[in-house]
Amino acid sequence: MEVRPAATWPAYLDLHRKGELARRAETAREMLGDCRVCPRNCRVNRLEEEIGFCGVGRRALVGSAGPHMGEERPLVGSGGSGTVFFAGCNLGCVFCQNAELSHGRGGGQVTARELADTMLALQQRGCHNINFVTPSHVMPQILEALVPAIDGGLRLPLVYNCGGYESVETLRLLDGVVDIYMPDAKYADTEVADRLSCAPDYPERMREALAEMHRQVGDLQMDERGIATRGLLVRHLVLPEGQAGTAEVMEFIASLSRDTYVNVMAQYRPCYRAGEFPPLDRHPTREEYREAVEQTLAAGLHRLDERPLRGLW
Repeated sequence: MEVRPAATWPAYLDLHRKGELARRAETAREMLGDCRVCPRNCRVNRLEEEIGFCGVGRRALVGSAGPHMGEERPLVGSGGSGTVFFAGCNLGCVFCQNAELSHGRGGGQVTARELADTMLALQQRGCHNINFVTPSHVMPQILEALVPAIDGGLRLPLVYNCGGYESVETLRLLDGVVDIYMPDAKYADTEVADRLSCAPDYPERMREALAEMHRQVGDLQMDERGIATRGLLVRHLVLPEGQAGTAEVMEFIASLSRDTYVNVMAQYRPCYRAGEFPPLDRHPTREEYREAVEQTLAAGLHRLDERPLRGLW
């Protein structure tokens, strides 16, 4: 594990100084006119408030923002992770634990200036990073807001906390902008991905996305306080009866790097429409979770988030 000084500045400051960040923001904004921001490629004109799968038009919808102490330890530290929860989503997960935001689109429209002010307020409150939650469909709006945020003094690492259903074309606009990628790696099987998230191409797109993320930022790095400064952190939610395909997912992640930081998540519970899709109508058993952890270790991965593992053996 590489340790970086706490004073290391985010790479986006250099991009902004060169004018490259503003150029990328404009390129991303243009993508909204015939939307291809994510793999859905809805081709609607979001600049004119046409709505595609994600349900969001020209402006981002923010459900809430504030310091979050429940994220992974390397993100939280003592000041918390500065989360910005976006409404809408490019996935249709039937078990979504934030369905009011993702499916119900509960949230308020924000301008670029308002989103920038939100980031600066989180920095002022002592957060260790700005954590964009469900950002895939509003990447252009985020880039647009970063320009005034940096002008206003933003200096925190940026976390891209996504569902793993990403376009590589879009991710390349974030190269040198995002410091920490935190994607889900939800499924290995196309049929399961189609049935549970309306995305049969999810496994392929997820693998492409994680490979690009790792190329950009590498393995997770921390400063002398144990706070993440840069790198890839992957989340995998254990589902009942092995629906997530944990063994195959972990083998892929290990192929990127056996030093990848992984959170094998134990908190699945039936939410939203999960009751209609057995066996998702129940919690995973202790044995099912233990098996998922063993499969992760068998793949050669060793940097596991400690919190869900406590008391397992």
